[in-house]
Amino acid sequence: MNAGPNIPSQLIDQHGRRKRKLRISLTDRCNFRCRYCMPDTPQWLPKSQVLTIEEIVRVARLMIGEGIGHIRLTGGEPLLRRGLLDVVRALDALRPLGLTRISMTSNASRLAPQAAALKAAGLDDLNISLDSVDPDTFRRMTGRELAPVVDGIDAARAAGLPVKLNSVLLRDDNGGQIVALAEWARARGLPLRFIEYMPLDEPGRWQRAQVVAEAEILAALRGRFGVEPLPRSADPATRYRLDGDYEVGVISTVSNPFCASCDRLRLTATGELYTCLFATQGTPLRERLRAGDSDAQLLERIRDAVWHKQAGYAAQPRAPLERPITMHAMGG
Repeated sequence: MNAGPNIPSQLIDQHGRRKRKLRISLTDRCNFRCRYCMPDTPQWLPKSQVLTIEEIVRVARLMIGEGIGHIRLTGGEPLLRRGLLDVVRALDALRPLGLTRISMTSNASRLAPQAAALKAAGLDDLNISLDSVDPDTFRRMTGRELAPVVDGIDAARAAGLPVKLNSVLLRDDNGGQIVALAEWARARGLPLRFIEYMPLDEPGRWQRAQVVAEAEILAALRGRFGVEPLPRSADPATRYRLDGDYEVGVISTVSNPFCASCDRLRLTATGELYTCLFATQGTPLRERLRAGDSDAQLLERIRDAVWHKQAGYAAQPRAPLERPITMHAMGG
């Protein structure tokens, strides 16, 4: 795909961080039941509360004009959103304005039949959640089968879509499978990122004892591989090279927060702009879109929200106490 003009981001917060990435949740619905993401009894949003494709594209267009260059589609599970291909095509048409990359995060269980069409529509790459390569552990953690996910990964690669794997580690579930995940991904030449279990949603539900910290992840890897640290970049993952020929990343939000370099924003399925994954509330845009606000009025709200972005988890290392949204509706 042709890259658009290189526009310096005009979205800057009070801590001097410029925003270049926007994550857009297309739906709160998901066919998995990962306990670190999904409530025990989820209440799905009515369709009337979810942004339309036209509303999504309008917000995206405005923010691209402010310097957002990378958009990631999330959920819930974005493959459950009706009109997903239309969303990707509409975003692809915004590249001349400055959009350079369209990504998607998915559980991949329904990806195989759509992978080629997504590539043709303009999708550039995929992050796929894969918390275990052991079928029993995977079923226990997600409530679903592993095989369709592997099929989705294979189909994406066959379609020419680069794939990166994300593994959230919970000590009592897959905490002992770090090496197995690395070996599986390395054998297939797939980049892998381990993610510390984050204190999101219900404070009484998250338990620090379940966090497998970066130091423990590295200790497990060193028992099997030679591990070489790589220079730190703006990416949230700290990168390491295994045995000189394979790279993994560790996203250590809990033990080593990366808030100082945060360059991303999140638009929920209901049209709220969250400037931080741990924020207790967002800035509502859906009502203003439907009330007929001009582009200038919407941009004023967006800029104000970004400017007042807080320092992040590093400054207040705890779960959000109360908020009207859960992780499955905000996106990762």
